[in-house]
Amino acid sequence: MGRSDEPPRLPGGSYATWSRDRLEAARRGAEECGDVWQLESGIYVAAAAAPCEEVLHRARDFPKAPSPLFPPLKRSSGAPAPEERAHAHAARMHGLRAQAVADRIGEIAPRTARFADQWPTGQDVEILPPVRHALAEIGVHYLFSEDAPALQPHAAQLFLAREVLVRPSRWLPPRWMPTPARRFRTRQQVAFTDALRAVVRRRRSSGRLGDDLLGQMLRPSPRYGLLPEEAVLDTLPGITVATFETPSRAAGWILLHLARHPRAAARVAAEAAALPVDPATTTRTHLRGLPYTEALVSEVLRLYPPSWLLTRSAPRQTRLAGYTIDAGSTVLVCPYTAHRDAREYAEPDRFLPERWLDDTGSPAKPGVFLAFGTGPHGCEGAALAMAMLTVLTAQTARRYHLSEPPGQGPGYQVTTLEGLATVGLRLRATVRD
Repeated sequence: MGRSDEPPRLPGGSYATWSRDRLEAARRGAEECGDVWQLESGIYVAAAAAPCEEVLHRARDFPKAPSPLFPPLKRSSGAPAPEERAHAHAARMHGLRAQAVADRIGEIAPRTARFADQWPTGQDVEILPPVRHALAEIGVHYLFSEDAPALQPHAAQLFLAREVLVRPSRWLPPRWMPTPARRFRTRQQVAFTDALRAVVRRRRSSGRLGDDLLGQMLRPSPRYGLLPEEAVLDTLPGITVATFETPSRAAGWILLHLARHPRAAARVAAEAAALPVDPATTTRTHLRGLPYTEALVSEVLRLYPPSWLLTRSAPRQTRLAGYTIDAGSTVLVCPYTAHRDAREYAEPDRFLPERWLDDTGSPAKPGVFLAFGTGPHGCEGAALAMAMLTVLTAQTARRYHLSEPPGQGPGYQVTTLEGLATVGLRLRATVRD
């Protein structure tokens, strides 16, 4: 067990092991070793809810490394200044906060209804590709409105670049190495950025900045002034992919649970019956009228968080849950095990959407919830993701009974960096009476 101030170590663990073994190692470590444990030299895992939440809130002690997926392209002015990053974050959040998302729910709902209407009935369908396409349309439109059609193909290529870049591998090359996957990523990022640059310049020259998220970023801030063009362009490739990549993984699990829990699906359908016939007239009031649907989405995200593992660093020696964490170490925060902590959730392995509602049927928060992270680096698009998933779930359940084809069901594995997704998910839709 080591010294009393060292976390216990799980024999046979390896940070380089990808696929389902890594997920099972996290669960086994939580059961055998406790709240915090050592996976290998310099790699610690926060498995229980309390230390997971603590790490994410202690951003100075456990900072988040810059994402290697879409790093800022080289520019003559050098790296973005802290003020630029703060301005860009504030501008994005003007368009991504819950109130702003609710105000635009009438733009989101029609595309979720179109997805449901186009589902082929009476046949087994591999559902994740059309789900991802529908959510990509929603996400890109939310960011860029009338300019979305021109940027949609580039967004699809960015997603493909991400998938190629994070394909499971037992060897992680140094960041400076120009691998084929990284060169492909850079080409797609440049293509997207060039297309977006033309949009930015046209909007600024015409004075019609738009009311979408891009328009929010183009408006001058009373505190920071006008955000430089490169600062706008740097931040949007990652945001664009994030609007549909993580929600797509979550949607797979949600649709699978609708198929496996018909009573819960029927309750969602009954609630969704109050949605307007014309989805474009959906309002924030209609969204508030889906508490059980939102509870079901939250429960699925609790059991199968699409980002099941979050990575943080420890630049200096610090303490966590009574243990010493050495300087230079990596700390892995595991929402998958935190969400199954019996100290936070009664019967943590059971699917119980009702736990997210109080006695009056209003939304409640039963325990630590890290599906979108928390603290200073929590997911900026959490409100948008929840709205997209809630309305898509309601529109689908209102129209169809879902069922799995006979035989072995889908598996689960790490298919993207720190991502948990259904694999080979096929479902059949039957029109609901």
